[in-house]
Formats: sequence, structure tokens, C-alpha cells
Amino acid sequence: MDKYWNTLIIDDEELARKRLKRLLAAYDQINIIGEAANGAEGLQQIEKLNPDLIFLDIEMPVLNGFEMLSQLTRPPKVIFTTAYDQYAVKAFEEESVDYLLKPIEDDRLAKAVKRLQVPQPDYTIPLDLLMRQLKIKKEIKTLTVKLGDRILLIKIQDLVYIDAEEKYVFLNTTDGKRNLTDFTIISLAEKLPDQFVRINRSTIINADLIKEIKRGFNGAFFFIMNDAEHTKLNSSRSFGPVLKDIFDI
Repeated sequence: MDKYWNTLIIDDEELARKRLKRLLAAYDQINIIGEAANGAEGLQQIEKLNPDLIFLDIEMPVLNGFEMLSQLTRPPKVIFTTAYDQYAVKAFEEESVDYLLKPIEDDRLAKAVKRLQVPQPDYTIPLDLLMRQLKIKKEIKTLTVKLGDRILLIKIQDLVYIDAEEKYVFLNTTDGKRNLTDFTIISLAEKLPDQFVRINRSTIINADLIKEIKRGFNGAFFFIMNDAEHTKLNSSRSFGPVLKDIFDI
């Protein structure tokens, strides 16, 4: 009989927490008892709820995942959720600590949950080793735009949406400006934090600046952005299932 795991999710991205909760709902043995938005909150929730398992993001404000774990004498079982590539996170596997790469895939989550049922010896997470092997990426706060011989810095928080027209990609900001960038849509989708969501092949939106979501035809959605023009952006039908999952709609 499978063990019943009281589970805590610790991640600073609300959308990431919400999506993971939806994915975990498919597993009867996973009982989500709480969540936290940073390492400090995570410590409080662990002390209060005494979970068997935590899904833990690495790069978070206040305390990152490693710093949080270093303050626990006997941490629960840990499954890291991380944006690092498979070569960097190899250290986790070598130390019998599981991990999930963002965006989390159903089949990889299934393997992680299945692995929980295999008896494993108690382990002590080698935090110093992991922090050396994993170069924690610096939080992206700005993107650059070239204007002749000048370089303009655009704050991530001011980005409303990004769209591509043929080979050109534009950063659209809260002040109504449309800035041409050298980045591709694919590279931006990989680089930007989880609040930025791709809604079709050529558009990425800032989920924090959505004013309204409307249902379209054939599983598509319309996103009304919270900028001066209340820009209306439509998703493609193929992105519909993923968007429904992300936004819980």
C-alpha cells in the first residue's frame, strides 16, 4: 500500500504553486497541507505542519531553498522544483534528492512520485556541494534594448507583453512604448520568470498585468491587459489546455 504524504509546496511564484497543486491533485497519496512563498515562510510552515514531503523552489526572496534547508536539523523528503538544466541538477540525483525541471512535465512528476514509494536511507543534503555545483542564476530585473549607440534598460515589472512580427520582436511596456529587441521569443520564454506566460507562438504576456480573461472559440482565450490601452491579446487554440491549467480557468 502506498504511503500517504503530507506535502508542503514552497515557491515564490504563485502561478507555479497553483499549477503544481493542480498536477498533484491526480495523486491520491499526495495530501497538500499548505504552501509558502519564500524560505522564511517555509520554515514557519514546516515547524507548524510537520510535512513528510516538500516541493521546494531554489531561487526565492528572503531565504532561498538551500538557505532554508540549512536551518533544518532533519528536513522532510525534498523534491526540488528548479529552472536549472539537467546537467547542473545532476548533483541532486547523486545525493538521492529528486528534482523537477520547470516547466514541470506530467511524466517527470509521475516518476518523482513513484520514486517516493521506494525505501531510501536517511540522507543529509550536502548544501555546500550543491551550491558550488549549481550556479544559481541571477534574478532577471531588466532587459536591454539598443537605440543607436545607446542601450536602454527596461524593467521586467514594466513589461506588459512581448510580441513578434515576422523576424522582429517587441517589448511593450506600461508607458505605451514598443521597443524592438534582439531577443527571440523562445529565448525570452526561457529567460523570464514564471509570471510571463506564452499564449501563442508569437506572444508572451505578464500575468501580473492581466486585467481580465475572456473565453474565445475552440478553447482559445482573450487576455485584456492592464495597460493604458487595455490591449486585447488572443491565445491560440493549441495553447488553450496549458493556459487553462496555468490560470485555473
